[in-house]
Amino acid sequence: MFQDRLVIFDTTLRDGEQSPGATLNADEKVEIARQLARLGVDVIEAGFAYASPGDFEAVERVARTVGTEDGPMICSLARAIRSDIQAAAEAIRPAARGRIHTFISTSDIHLEHQLRKSRPEVLAIAAEMVAFAKSFVDDVEFSPMDAGRSDPEYLYRVLEAAIDAGATTVNIPDTVGYLTPAEFGGLIRGIAQNVRGIERAVISVHCHNDLGLAVANSLAAIENGARQIECTINGIGERAGNCSLEEIVMALHVRRQFFNPIFGRPADAATPLCAIDTRQIYKSSRLVSHLTGMLVQPNKAIVGANAFAHESGIHQDGVLKNRLTYEILDAETVGVNENRIVLGKHSGRNAFRTRLGELGYELGDADLNRAFLRFKELADKKKTVSDWDIEAVISDEIRLIPEAYHLEQVQVSCGEPGLPTATVRLTGPDGVERVDAAVGTGPVDAVYKAINRLIELPNELIEFSVQSVTAGIDAMGEVTIRVRQDGRTFSGHAANTDIIVASARAYLNALNKLHFALAHPTHSGGALAHPNAAAQKL
Repeated sequence: MFQDRLVIFDTTLRDGEQSPGATLNADEKVEIARQLARLGVDVIEAGFAYASPGDFEAVERVARTVGTEDGPMICSLARAIRSDIQAAAEAIRPAARGRIHTFISTSDIHLEHQLRKSRPEVLAIAAEMVAFAKSFVDDVEFSPMDAGRSDPEYLYRVLEAAIDAGATTVNIPDTVGYLTPAEFGGLIRGIAQNVRGIERAVISVHCHNDLGLAVANSLAAIENGARQIECTINGIGERAGNCSLEEIVMALHVRRQFFNPIFGRPADAATPLCAIDTRQIYKSSRLVSHLTGMLVQPNKAIVGANAFAHESGIHQDGVLKNRLTYEILDAETVGVNENRIVLGKHSGRNAFRTRLGELGYELGDADLNRAFLRFKELADKKKTVSDWDIEAVISDEIRLIPEAYHLEQVQVSCGEPGLPTATVRLTGPDGVERVDAAVGTGPVDAVYKAINRLIELPNELIEFSVQSVTAGIDAMGEVTIRVRQDGRTFSGHAANTDIIVASARAYLNALNKLHFALAHPTHSGGALAHPNAAAQKL
C-alpha cells in the first residue's frame, strides 16, 4: 500500500480555510482546487460538506470540475455521525474517485469533557461509522482525533476496529501540535508494529504547528512508516497552522538520498518520492495567499520573498562563485524566476491569452477582456511588465466574490503642512453613484473614512499591509487588509501601481465579502448547519 512513494493529501480547502479570516467561497475553492490539480496533489480535502450549504456546494463543485479520471481524489470530512457521512457521500458523488474522511476523538480528555462517552462506546462508534461510510465509497479514511494524547494501547484497538470495518487509510492527528519529533515518530512506529491488519491500510499523519514542529513531526512519521502526509499550501490552518506542503515536498526533493532507502529505494534513485510538480509550488503559494488574504512572511521557507535572497557579503561572494555554496535548491525548481514577458502596450489579446495559458491561467472571454484592459493600462505605466505583474493583475481583476460596491474614483490631497483629505466616488448595489469626502490622519485613513461614510457596514480594521510585487520605482503595490465584525474576519486584497488606489480597492474587496456574508448567511464559510458542526475538527 504505497510503500515506495508518499501520498500528498492537501487540506488547504478544509483545515486551511479554518484560519481566522481565510474563509473562501465556492468559486475561490474551485480556483484553488484547479491549481492543486496542476500541482499534482493526490487527494484534495475539499471541505466539510455537512458544515453549511456553502461548504456542501463547494465540495460538490470541486468534485464535479476537478475530480476527473486523471485528476486528484476528492475527499470530504465527516464526523462519525450518519448525517455527516451521508452529506459527504452526496457531495463527492460527481468525482471519478471519492473519499470520505470520518473521525472521532480517542484521547481521554476529549472523551470525558467533549464527547462524554466511554472508551467502549467510542470504539463501537468508530467501527460502525467506518462501515457506514464504506457503504458509499471504497476509499474511507479514519482519524482518531487527538491521537497524540491518546493512550497507545486503546488507540491500537480503535485503529484495528476501523481497519476491520473497511478503512483504507488511518490518519494519526497531532491535533494540538503537542508532540516532539521523537515522540511522534515513536507513536507511528508503535502503530506500525502493534496494530493488527495495519498492512491493509496506509498510515497517514496530520500535524499541527503549535510548537513549530509540524514539518519535523511529519518527516519523523515518514521515517517510521507513514506514507501519506496531510498538509496545506503555505502551512495555513487553525491556530498556528498545519504541516506546510512546500516544505515537506522540498525536504524530500533536496534530501532524496537520505529518504530513498526509507522508501525501499537505492540511495541514488532519481525518481521523485511524490507526484508533486515542484515548478507549480510558487504559483500555488501566491494563489492561496491572494484568495485567503494571508500574506506569506518574507522568511518563510521555500516560498518567502527572502528564501533565495542573500545580504551577507560572505554569502553573496560565495553564491556569485558557485550557487551551491549557500543555496541547496534552485529557485526555478519551485517556479520562482525573473522572466520578463515580451508583451507591451501594442500586443494583442491573442498574445496576451497565450501568455496567460503559459502561466497556467484559463479565463473566460469576459474575465479575459477585463484582465486585458488592466494589462494595457499597466503597460502604459511601466517600461517592462513581468510575469509577477501579470499574476497580480489577474488576482486583482478576476474577483471571485460579487462586487456590490465598485470604486469609480478616488482622489487624495496630503502633505506637510496640510490635512490629508480624500474624495471617493463609488457605485452601490442599486447602481446609484455615491460621492463623499473625509479627513484622516493620512491619505489611506482618509480614504477609508470616506468609504465608511458611503457604505454603512460597521467594522474594525485589524490589519493593513503593503508589499511590492517587483523591484523598481514603478513596481505594483499589493495591499492586504483584514476587517472584523461580530467575531468574523474578512480579508481584502488588491494590486495597483498607485498604492492609494490599491488600498481603496482592497478595503472595498473586504467590505464586499462582508456585504455578501450578511446578504447570504447560508453561503458564508462560517455558517454552520449543525450547532456542533464546528466542535470537532482535526
